[in-house]
Amino acid sequence: MRDAISGLIGRYDQLGRYFDRCAIDRINTWYSESGVRLAAVELINREAATIVREASQRLWLEDPELLLPGGNAYTTRRLAACLRDMDYFLRYASYALIADDVTILDERVLNGLDDTYKSLGVPTGPTVRSIALLGQVVSDMLSDAGVADVAGVVRTPFEHLCRGLGANNVRAR
Repeated sequence: MRDAISGLIGRYDQLGRYFDRCAIDRINTWYSESGVRLAAVELINREAATIVREASQRLWLEDPELLLPGGNAYTTRRLAACLRDMDYFLRYASYALIADDVTILDERVLNGLDDTYKSLGVPTGPTVRSIALLGQVVSDMLSDAGVADVAGVVRTPFEHLCRGLGANNVRAR
């Protein structure tokens, strides 16, 4: 895995160039947002179970049919799989968040996930919504703790996951 700074250095090294104003500005932005990133990752590490529980409860309230017979979270096994996947998305979003590099999500999560979900008959619509809710819960909890996400830094990895899965929206068979 790489992060935003090592990726930037790598690009300039390949070109054999010194940093220009654009690169310096990018580094300054990365450092100025680092407090929010660290606060978010610390919160996720400390409160992961609470975040997943709150996001799932919001999802079930919005779409209770998921829990009914025929719904994708019906049966204990399927419900557990949904919660496991939400935790998985949250964990990888935290990696991308601290690295400030959403390509981690492409490499580690999105590539191949479409095929997996298709083979299992899992619709991505509710999954995309659960990921958006995870981002919302993290943002809400940070806000409650007095940490302002003025640039939307915290939601970026969640939005990237939603776009990636939404582009390949798979319906159950």
